[in-house]
Amino acid sequence: MLALLLGLFLTLRPAVAAQLGAYLPQIQASEIFPGADRIGPPAGEPPLAPVYAGDRLLGQVWLNTDVTDATGYSGKPIHMLVAADAEGVIRGIRLMDHHEPIVLIGIPQPRIVAALNTLVGAAMGPVARGEARPPQVDIVSGATVTILVMADSVVRSTVRLLRAGRLGAAPVAVGAAAAAPAPATLLPGPGEVRDWDSLLGDGSIRRLHLTIGEVNEAFARSGNQAAADNPEPGDADETFIDLYAAPVSVPTIGRSLLGDDGYQRLTARLKPGQQAILVAGEGAYSFKGSGYVRGGIFDRIELLQDGRPLRFRDRDHTRLGDIAADGAPRLPEIALFVVPVEFGLDPTEPWQVQLLVQRAIGARDKAFLSFELGYRLPEQYLSRPAPAAAPVAAQPASPVGAGAATVTEGSVEEPLWQRIWRAKTWDVGITAVALGILTLIFFFQDQLVRRPTLYRWVRRGFLVWTLVWLGWYANAQLSVVNVITFTNSLLTGFSWNYFLTAPLIFVLWCGVAAALVFWGRGVFCGWLCPFGALQELLANVAQKLKVPQWTLPWGLHERLWPIKYVIFLGLFGLSLHSVALAEQAAEVEPFKTAIILKFVRDWPFTLYAIGLLTAGLFVERFFCRYLCPLGAALAIPGRLRTFEWLKRWSECGSPCQRCARECPVQSIHPEGNINPNECIYCMHCQELYRAEDRCPHNIQLRLKRQKQQALSAVPVPGAKGPKTTITRTGKTADATPAAAPGP
Repeated sequence: MLALLLGLFLTLRPAVAAQLGAYLPQIQASEIFPGADRIGPPAGEPPLAPVYAGDRLLGQVWLNTDVTDATGYSGKPIHMLVAADAEGVIRGIRLMDHHEPIVLIGIPQPRIVAALNTLVGAAMGPVARGEARPPQVDIVSGATVTILVMADSVVRSTVRLLRAGRLGAAPVAVGAAAAAPAPATLLPGPGEVRDWDSLLGDGSIRRLHLTIGEVNEAFARSGNQAAADNPEPGDADETFIDLYAAPVSVPTIGRSLLGDDGYQRLTARLKPGQQAILVAGEGAYSFKGSGYVRGGIFDRIELLQDGRPLRFRDRDHTRLGDIAADGAPRLPEIALFVVPVEFGLDPTEPWQVQLLVQRAIGARDKAFLSFELGYRLPEQYLSRPAPAAAPVAAQPASPVGAGAATVTEGSVEEPLWQRIWRAKTWDVGITAVALGILTLIFFFQDQLVRRPTLYRWVRRGFLVWTLVWLGWYANAQLSVVNVITFTNSLLTGFSWNYFLTAPLIFVLWCGVAAALVFWGRGVFCGWLCPFGALQELLANVAQKLKVPQWTLPWGLHERLWPIKYVIFLGLFGLSLHSVALAEQAAEVEPFKTAIILKFVRDWPFTLYAIGLLTAGLFVERFFCRYLCPLGAALAIPGRLRTFEWLKRWSECGSPCQRCARECPVQSIHPEGNINPNECIYCMHCQELYRAEDRCPHNIQLRLKRQKQQALSAVPVPGAKGPKTTITRTGKTADATPAAAPGP
């Protein structure tokens, strides 16, 4: 049987053929290679097309997927044309075809293209020789995996062609000389004190200068016409923002910018391995932003390293009045930020400060663009260990795609998913710990529900973590799109690589799959869904504020259940025709709007999400009950659960209806049985099951027990004075004597 399934699986996989010739007619030569006037016919394997200016050969153009894998989050290849000269300098990139759901509906494609274009002009020769690490690209929040996959494909394909000698130069030798550079450490010592100009001149301080004209032009190119029609007032050459950044935890830079006293106070404050950066600026735009004033969050700048974002808070911030370095300008905004230890900023590796520029386009709507200030610490502050041995003779260059190059940590040959997992180590660890805690909650649920106050604190605390950390911070919101892409990948060439590029999503799916065996779909829907947590927390607030709660008649409620199954089956059937259309139709889920993009989206999507949340104020978890296709998808395999952990009394449903009336999602039938397809496993019915003062069954047991205790007392014959009784356990007790009769 296994062999038959494997044979069927391999039969269904389509053959992969080179597609460069299909995309070349769609572009002009100058669009992919500046200064070119024609593109020659493709040749070789994988095919490359020469690019000419007159009769002069400028370089080569190729399709990234002909050289290396570029499977995105959708499970489909991302096709890009890449152009480079004979030295391996990237001259142009064109995004030709993709099926990424976050880009199809959500993040504008120009933002993705702009982030990818930061690779244009990058020299890949040093990367191919192992003399430099792969260049970093701008990260677009909410599309991190997509950006990393695209950039990795561009870099990896260029390096492989260079090593094979396909770009016109001699093959790049691959051997000991191509190993990754030795890890660097900061030079010890107090350092020297230097002036502002010298620090700025050698890159110790990095600068981002934007004029009003440049910002207006960027919004015009973004494709948002409303933003383009509302330009920033002022002269085009006037400074919009002049931004500076530097790591002041590096001794020379810190002593120079903070002064000796300020640097000593900083080092006394820092924990081992902790870093601090100085950000300063002037101009019409403030980098601190209004969010800092409202709630202690700096909403206009973000620290990035290896795709990991960090938003600074007031506890990380110290305001400075001036900069101590000689010749430093008088800047109105100077901030010292201490980077939290858990972020793990490595000062020896590149990092970026991303500036978010916002523009009002209506009474309530805003448009956003990001600009990056990149930082790489100059080599003069670093110490690299000498090679342990003399270089080994170079090995012959491996053919393209042969994978013969030595894989080292951080090298271009290391799989992208491994680099992402290493960068997300802390996030994966936190998620794994949370899943362990949730497992303990379920295994020891009887002990927990016997303490109602503790149970409520635990549940609400976990829901807050799910919403804030798992959803809004980590963007780890599972979706029916994951189900569609996984199923489709089984039919079109399954590979773990693109599932592994989203570590938290992968870990969560593994946890949910295991939980389906024990408890069904309720583990995810009731505890690990950020949008579900948002609905429930808002419903709790509404109930505290006495918002009327509507209980739908059971007949109507039961007939609304199938809607979500119809939606899921419709999406699944549509995916068999077109995954791209199914992913667009999956916008019936408001997860992307409310969780991934945090309501920063076109008004129809935002209005839809807010409408569902508003309905949930009156009918708790309205979307979960009737519309969620992911809940329906999980309910189908959830029926195969092995254990039944929810306990019931024989009186439940007949005559007692208390649990059914109080169930937050009405998953308990009038006859008393719990519908596992609808249960979110909130454990409220189990709290009632154990309650001595609220469950009618337990109340009757308690009254019978008290009556038996009262009847178990027998009088002691011949006793005088206060009446004494002897219980059946042999203990004596005084009873209050009856009042004496009157004279």
